[in-house]
Amino acid sequence: MARLEHLNVAVADAKAFAETLCTLFDWHIRWEGTALNGGYSVLVGEADSYVAPYAPVKILDHMKDTTTTLAGPNHLGVVVDDIDATEARVIAAGYEPNRHADYEPGRRFYFVAESGVEIEVAQYY
Repeated sequence: MARLEHLNVAVADAKAFAETLCTLFDWHIRWEGTALNGGYSVLVGEADSYVAPYAPVKILDHMKDTTTTLAGPNHLGVVVDDIDATEARVIAAGYEPNRHADYEPGRRFYFVAESGVEIEVAQYY
């Protein structure tokens, strides 16, 4: 058996991105501090899985379109119990939900967060 433990994603401000994830998904910060090459990381999520936003000391490049860049994340997928309540929090936080879809086995929408990280929110039936 294998399971995903974490996803590390480079962002301009690791603390700000982690706070967004805490606010929108009721996650908590597991650890934060100095990381690789003097950058800064925040581990945010649940007890057994998390996202690790990493802010490098120097940003060398910014992906314009994650769907056409190799080795960069396309999007971060999060499953929630109440997609309507989560979407209301996303809107209240100033983000614009898009690409809504009902599909088997559930519903989803996307939005773009800090540093251009796209997040997919899904609820399964």
